[in-house]
Amino acid sequence: MESTLDDTTLSTISLLEARLRRVEHILYGQGDAPAISRPEPAASSLESLERRFYVLLGNIKVYGELMKIHKTQPTLFHPPSTDQPPIDLSPEAIRATVIAAAASFPATASSLTSVSDCPIPDPSQSASLAALIPRMRGIEATQLAQEVEMAELRMRSEAVISSWYEHGVLSASRFAADVEGQVEKVERQTPRDGINIILLSRTSMAMFMPEAMSPAPTI
Repeated sequence: MESTLDDTTLSTISLLEARLRRVEHILYGQGDAPAISRPEPAASSLESLERRFYVLLGNIKVYGELMKIHKTQPTLFHPPSTDQPPIDLSPEAIRATVIAAAASFPATASSLTSVSDCPIPDPSQSASLAALIPRMRGIEATQLAQEVEMAELRMRSEAVISSWYEHGVLSASRFAADVEGQVEKVERQTPRDGINIILLSRTSMAMFMPEAMSPAPTI
């Protein structure tokens, strides 16, 4: 009896070690072949397997989270038995539930049929679209370069308009204001010759204000 129990214990430990070695092989790749060692006590073997298992959980965070979920919700990892109904309801309650949801069955079936009837796009169209990606990237680069050039031209146009306005329009306006001031001063001093002075001032303004009469620069 004791021999049978020992054999069962050793077989269980061997299976656990084989499973752990298989998981390590899946995660880390090809590993070294297990070395042939002296038989160890069952407690030492279990302690060694447990230590290797916790090292594995510490290195792979996903498996650590899965173990936490397994401890809190163990039923999630075991499919329910098909021999027993999933819920402990009476046949009348199950029948009432099915009848209440019967109206949604045709709609669900129609949706599934429409999904299965959806045509799959032609692969050649997807391939042709993928072949256009280099051209689209080239066009995008050209558009970016044009935007930079347009921004530079906009800045240059603003500078030209500002220079024309400051040196042309404002200068002519200041000159006209000075001439008008002088004309008014002369009119106050010699009222009887005011008309002749006005004509003379207008002639002078026309001679010395060519910039004010010129059109705006063409951009």
